[in-house]
Order: sequence, then structure tokens, then C-alpha cells
Amino acid sequence: MKHTVNSPQARDLRSHLHPFTNLAAHAEVGPSIFTRGDGIHVFDDAGRGYIEGLAGLWCASLGFSEDRLVDAAMRQMKALPFYHNFAHKAVEPAIDLADYLVNKVAAPMGKVFFTNSGSEANDTQVKLVRYYNNILGRPQKKKIIARRGAYHGITLAAASLTGLQYSHNAFDVPLPGFLHVTCPHAYHFAKDGESEAEFVARLVSELEQLIETEGPETIAAFIAEPVMGAGGVFPPPKGYFEAIQPLLRQHDILFIADEVITGFYRTGGMLGSDTCGIRPDTISMAKALSGGYQPIGAVMITDEIHEALVEGSRRFGLFGHGFTYSGHPVPAAVALETQRIYDADGIGTHVGAISPRFQARLRTLEQHPLVGEARGVGLIGAVELVEDKAARRNFDPARKVGAWVVQAAMEHGLILRALMNDTVAICPPLIITEPQVDELFDALSAALDDALAVFGRKE
Repeated sequence: MKHTVNSPQARDLRSHLHPFTNLAAHAEVGPSIFTRGDGIHVFDDAGRGYIEGLAGLWCASLGFSEDRLVDAAMRQMKALPFYHNFAHKAVEPAIDLADYLVNKVAAPMGKVFFTNSGSEANDTQVKLVRYYNNILGRPQKKKIIARRGAYHGITLAAASLTGLQYSHNAFDVPLPGFLHVTCPHAYHFAKDGESEAEFVARLVSELEQLIETEGPETIAAFIAEPVMGAGGVFPPPKGYFEAIQPLLRQHDILFIADEVITGFYRTGGMLGSDTCGIRPDTISMAKALSGGYQPIGAVMITDEIHEALVEGSRRFGLFGHGFTYSGHPVPAAVALETQRIYDADGIGTHVGAISPRFQARLRTLEQHPLVGEARGVGLIGAVELVEDKAARRNFDPARKVGAWVVQAAMEHGLILRALMNDTVAICPPLIITEPQVDELFDALSAALDDALAVFGRKE
């Protein structure tokens, strides 16, 4: 389609380098431009509305028109639009948000460090793990174990934690010291005839063998999303975390819970750790922390870890980590108001009431000829498209069936996201209503039927 030289599309192609985009394809297809939002819908520059079925990027928990968040940002902008938290200075929104989180989460956390994103939160985790063990006199205890298929961010350190090939291609990551174990997704990685309990036992044995081979004195931490998100939406198999945590404690290995996607009622509990029975040593959060209205992330640590950081300052003085915008007053104020809305509006109760309908509609899609597995928990889910259901065989990636379904869904007024293995992810704003759940899945069902007419044919 031709655009005038100064149209937004033309200027985008001329000047804007897009994140997580096929740059060669973008030069051909150009951008879809969105101009406003209302509730769970967003609207493009032609005025067409869409259900935002991935809450933007897993983050717009309160939708796209929550005036209370806009007002919170404006109040803070007028009072103090920026100040920092370096060198004994502080701003009240950061203080109030940290205090709220420490007192709200179930895990025994003592302090909160603020970042600007989930990637920065997990990058900070890597630095804190190294600092912590150096202060404790364990300079060899630095390696971190993650899982294949996990997504933990895209800085050099966070991309090294991430277990997805696209985040590694030509970036020279993972860096040394980052290890990966099998993705806990039985659909693809359980052996023939292997029960769920046997699959879990094998995963735990693999982890134990890796620790013993590398040396427990060299393993500092294990990082996990309670429900793996951007890698494909993989809820943990039953008993998985219950079996792993004693092994980690036995070898004094920290458990880092990556709650960037699962935090703040997405899985039902306030944190995914609550839903999945995890007792973490540290927590990363972002996204729904502010409902996506302002960029902010956070790392929560125990008092024990904090005391090691304090000891570091006794030895070296300055704690040499932080960002200009750590605890920026505007994002902090918006995040605090987001938490107040969750409490006042009973968002956790709402998710508990609406998620059975969401999961029921999701599971019915498993009957579709193109769907190999439908999986999820709370208000997060995915369908994985396959060419052969009996063999659990995906389509040739070159056919890009998942991306085709996502494009077809847009024609039906629904925005979703295609992940690895032609998996289509679903993660709507938490404020979605039951009729809107049905509207979402009706649109996805129509898109799958469109795909069946094209990809269900024998070639």
C-alpha cells in the first residue's frame, strides 16, 4: 500500500527501528498504527476496534482507559515530575510503593529495588546474586540455572537467562555462567508412556545431576517463571516446584521467581508463586505492577540478602548499582494507584470468578482439528497448532501458521500473539467480562476455522 511521504506509516519506515519485529518483513508490510484505547479494546488509525487479547504485551491489566491511573500520573507530574533516589534522597511514591509491596506479598520479603522494566529487574538479579556471594566469601558460587523455553528479558544478562533461540541469534549469548535444563512441558518433552509424576521425577533428577556435575559450590541461583509465559504459556506439571525447592535449599541455591508476567492476579493469586506453591528468595516484577501505564519494574529481596548488601557497603562504601529512573516518582505513583485499584475493585476476586469461563472456552479449542494442546491457568492461556494431532507434530515453521492465525484473528477484531511452535497466546486485561470472554474466543475460533480451510488441505 502506498503512503504519502509524511504519513505516519512512511515516517515509521523511514525513522523507527522496531523491537521484536522481523525487520526485513516490516519494510514490506509497514506498521499497524494504534491511536486510542477504551476498556479492553484498542483502535487503529482507521477507527477500527479490536479486543486486545494479549493485554498489549501481557501488561495492560486494567485495560486502556483507566482514568484513576491517568489522574495519579497527572497529580504526581504537577507535584514533582522527577527526582531520584540516589545518595540518601527519596521520593514518597517510591517509599509508599515499596512499603505496600513488602507488606502485601506472602513471601517474607524485606526490601524493594526499583527498575524500569522486567529485563532490568532480572539483570539486577544477576548482579545481586554475584555481589551477595562475593560478600559471603563464595566467589565461585555464581552460576545461574534457568530452563529452556523460558523468557527472562533481553539485556545481555537477562537474554542469557532466557532459553529461547531467537534471543540468542547473533548476539553472542548466553554469556558464561548461565545453564539451562529441560522445559517442563510434558506435551513435547515427556517420553512415550511417561506419567506426569515420572516426568517431574526425571526433571528433578536432571537438575540434581547438573548441580552435582557443575559442583553445588558453583551454583548460585535457579530462576523460574511460575507459569512460563512468552516461551509458550506452560503451567508447571503437578508437583514440579514442590520437588525442586527442597533440592535448592539443600545446596543453598537461591530461588528467583520471575513474576514479570504472572504477578498481580494473572494466575489467580496475587503472585504466580502463590498459585504454584513457590517460596522464593527473590522476586522480579514489572508489567501489571503499573498496569502497563508507566514503565516500572522491581526486585524484592529478603532481609538476609539485604544484610549481605549492607555488609558490602561496610567494606566498599557505595552500593554501586542503580538507574537514573529507579523509583521515578511518576511510575511509582501510578503503580501504587494500580495496586489500590486491584484492592478496591477486588480484581483478584474478579479473576477467580471469570477464569473458569475463560479456561472452559480455552479447553474446548483442543477439539479443533488444528489444535494439539490448549493450556493455561487463571486468565492466561495458549493454543498450540499442529499438523498431526496424534503425533504431536507441529507445522513446518516456514509455513508460519501461528502468525497466519494471529493475522486472521485481527480480521475478526482480536489481537493475539504468535509464539514458538505456532503457539497462539491469550492474556486479556484482567477487567474482561464473561460476555467479552465469549466474544474473544468466538473470534479466535473463527480464525482457526479460517486457517483450517487453508492449512487443513493435503498438499
